[in-house]
Amino acid sequence: MTFSAAIRYSGDVTLIDLSGSLTFQEIAALSKAIRDLLNEGHKKFVLNLNGVRSLDSSGIGELVRSYMTVTNRGGDLKMLNLSPKVEEILKITKLSQVFEDFSDEQSAVKSFSVNDQNKPL
Repeated sequence: MTFSAAIRYSGDVTLIDLSGSLTFQEIAALSKAIRDLLNEGHKKFVLNLNGVRSLDSSGIGELVRSYMTVTNRGGDLKMLNLSPKVEEILKITKLSQVFEDFSDEQSAVKSFSVNDQNKPL
């Protein structure tokens, strides 16, 4: 199964629906999508991993790299619909402490509003 990233929006939040395998051969597509969106001025991202069937160490590295790229440019990146397998990998690697994750899209999108209200003026 090939990898794909479908982009859609909910207000000012960019949702990226991932599907397929997030492995060494496919990570460049995610990296490019994130970079392009940042260059267009997007700052709030939700990665929907519902369709991700497999993830290797390169895929994990790309998730971390994407998170760092977004946060270093003043944005925020959150996860949505982690499969039990991906959730277990994130727990084992302690990345579950880094990535904020949600089981439903509405909560993920709303979380940005809560974070905006807590930022100092």
